[in-house]
Amino acid sequence: MKLKRFLLRYYPPGIILEFDKGGVFRTKSIDLLDLTPTTNPDELLEEIRQSEPLITESRTDQELKAHILPLTNIAFDKSGSRFITGSYDRTCRVWDTASGTELHTLEGHRNVVYAVAFNNPYGDKIATGSFDKTCKLWCAETGKCFHTFRGHVLEVVCLAFNPQSTLVATGSMDFTAKLWSVETGEEVATLTGHTAEVLALCFNTAGRQLLTGSFDHTVAVWDVASGRRVHTLIGHRGEISSVQFNWDCSLILSGSLDKTCKLWEPVNGKCVATLVGHKEEVLDACFDLSGRLIATASADGTAQVFSANTHRCLLTLKGHAGEISKICFNPRGSRILTASSDKTARLWDAESGACLQTLEGHADEIFFCVFNYEGDAIITGSKDNTCRIWS
Repeated sequence: MKLKRFLLRYYPPGIILEFDKGGVFRTKSIDLLDLTPTTNPDELLEEIRQSEPLITESRTDQELKAHILPLTNIAFDKSGSRFITGSYDRTCRVWDTASGTELHTLEGHRNVVYAVAFNNPYGDKIATGSFDKTCKLWCAETGKCFHTFRGHVLEVVCLAFNPQSTLVATGSMDFTAKLWSVETGEEVATLTGHTAEVLALCFNTAGRQLLTGSFDHTVAVWDVASGRRVHTLIGHRGEISSVQFNWDCSLILSGSLDKTCKLWEPVNGKCVATLVGHKEEVLDACFDLSGRLIATASADGTAQVFSANTHRCLLTLKGHAGEISKICFNPRGSRILTASSDKTARLWDAESGACLQTLEGHADEIFFCVFNYEGDAIITGSKDNTCRIWS
């Protein structure tokens, strides 16, 4: 049996479990008729867990010994039916999520495969960026290599498809970003101006603008059609760790090793807020899908949740015993997932800040975590050379 969805019923009070049993979709109701204003929710939750086998503390469906050397990155396709892993062993592997079966091994890079991505929402192409200074474009269905993008003079460390899947952007230790044609494999533009490594990239929803975040403490906003730099966002006092547009592209979020995040207006490049509170570097930051909430992850072992409108800190998520390197929302924005050097990932309630599950089992630091598109599966990647599928 596999629990697919957990629903609240307001009257009469209860919960409804939707689950899959032998390929047949079923539901089960649990009445909570004795609820009172003084009911202890933690005690009630424990009673339900003890009596209902569909609700467990945590569980993992698969542990995949994905590579012979540590993983570097993981990405789902849009449907969540496949995912890819990059590794220090110079390969990228394509996996079936449901079965854990390896579908393809993408071989050809001559050094670490550090960045990987599907061309979502289409999911028919894969891009891989390597320390061998190249990016490769592959067929997701057959594993065939379409193009090798050559032009960077140092390691490729980040990449992204534009939403139309006509361009691939790459960022490099050579201080530049480049745009490449998916159709021809030719270089379209070189984006110059940063004075240090380009470590983060993000297209806006329309694909007309690209963000680059650099170790030179700045974020640049680029016009994709012309390759012209529109704004340089100056204000951070440390290296940029993450950059992201919100869904309607009205705000830009940047995270930095200066222990802060900043919000910027893309139209004029103005900084509208600085989000403070972490005691160590901010290693990752993201919007929820609605753009209403912001989550930040820090080397201080905590995560924080901010309002994108008021810029106030709403929650501080405490529990990890090591730095948090990755954070993300589920598609509904109701859950937050964190990955930590303490060898665990944690699932949090985005409204209350309660830790709902601790995902244990990895033997080394977890550096990556991600939800699938439906939000009912999680993948974690660890320096123990394995990834795990949780549901």
